[in-house]
Amino acid sequence: MDKITLYREYIKTLLTNYAKDDISTEEVDVQLIFDTENDHYQWMNVGWEDLNRVYRTVIHLDIKNGKIWLQQNLTEENPAADLVKMGVSREDIVLGLHPPYKRPYTDYGVA
Repeated sequence: MDKITLYREYIKTLLTNYAKDDISTEEVDVQLIFDTENDHYQWMNVGWEDLNRVYRTVIHLDIKNGKIWLQQNLTEENPAADLVKMGVSREDIVLGLHPPYKRPYTDYGVA
């Protein structure tokens, strides 16, 4: 299995496991979006809480240029560390949620 295919599987497994703990209600859906053609992966909450619209990207990961980009994380989880535990090298993970000038100071890739 090539690296990108493996990374896709890791991301899908990770988001599926994380989303199991999310609570779906009659008004708020838990959605997992796996766009394997363009390599965009999201865990979202969509719906209504009383009179308030819920449209929240909980975690967003992309694969760009052979690296996994963490674009959003609204959880207590550490997807980057969990991906490393799954076998992804730190250099292949970019913390896209940090500005470019901060990325060289993380333990992860810079792009």
